Amino acid sequence: MVKDKKISKIQALTYELKVRDVMTNKIVTISPEKTIYELRDILRNHRISGTPVVNNGKLVGIISIEDFIKCLAEGEMNALIEDKMSSKVKVLYADEPLVHAVNKLDRYGFGRFPVIDRNGGKLVGIITKGDIIKGVLKKLEIDYREEEIHRYRASHIFEDIVADRTTLTFQYNVAGKNFDIAGDSASKLKKALRRLGIHPDLVRRAAIASYEAEINIVVYTDGGQLIASVRPDQIMIEASDSGPGIPDIEKAMQPGFSTAPEWVQELGFGAGMGLINIKHCADKMKISSEIGKGTHLEAIIYIKQQNSKG
Repeated sequence: MVKDKKISKIQALTYELKVRDVMTNKIVTISPEKTIYELRDILRNHRISGTPVVNNGKLVGIISIEDFIKCLAEGEMNALIEDKMSSKVKVLYADEPLVHAVNKLDRYGFGRFPVIDRNGGKLVGIITKGDIIKGVLKKLEIDYREEEIHRYRASHIFEDIVADRTTLTFQYNVAGKNFDIAGDSASKLKKALRRLGIHPDLVRRAAIASYEAEINIVVYTDGGQLIASVRPDQIMIEASDSGPGIPDIEKAMQPGFSTAPEWVQELGFGAGMGLINIKHCADKMKISSEIGKGTHLEAIIYIKQQNSKG
């Protein structure tokens, strides 16, 4: 395998896990009618550097220790939280893939993000870098145990079938604009490939490539199909749709270029790295698109004959 194609277990898990899987749901909050003086006790008693401001279960702002210090210096301890809080809050949605949280923590340099429910905006948790680390480590432990349980030598399946050519096909229907289940098909494919005994490095590459292809279908079209064809020598992932098509494929391959509408990007999708990530994971990638008729993508990952579990 080419070295720069290697994907770590942790990288792959950030695509598989959702924010809700690792967030902390025991949240310390304050209401907008409280005062800065009351905020002091909350910060001190819980040893935190800031807290979400919540009204009737919904997130309306963030108040930080910096805001408290400023009010203390200016003698405004009786000021209301709603007058001193920041109402423009960067958030994560509970059903977003964990990779979005990792990227946003890195991009904005924040220590934590409030997590809200996509339907209704209710505050449901807080996520920090520490939560991500603990969640990923726990998932690694669970996956190891499951791998031991299901280690039934399925990797010999091609050897046991007598044929000049054998191909296993996995087909998944992808619903467009349904962000609640975006990524589910890629997750199912990952589990299927693991059960076949495909080398973990290859499974991780296939999982990320299929995830990005699936998300593109969800974001830009009304639906399509994700198909994986597994042969003894390769995994071929195909994503097809009858969407609007890509006007300029070369431009679409540029990092950060995205035609996703603003509301989709606010949901955490359409960052303009999908095709780049697919190309990185694949040994070969081919994409064709016709305006008004749709797009077809193929990504091939080669399986070496000496492939073994690891």
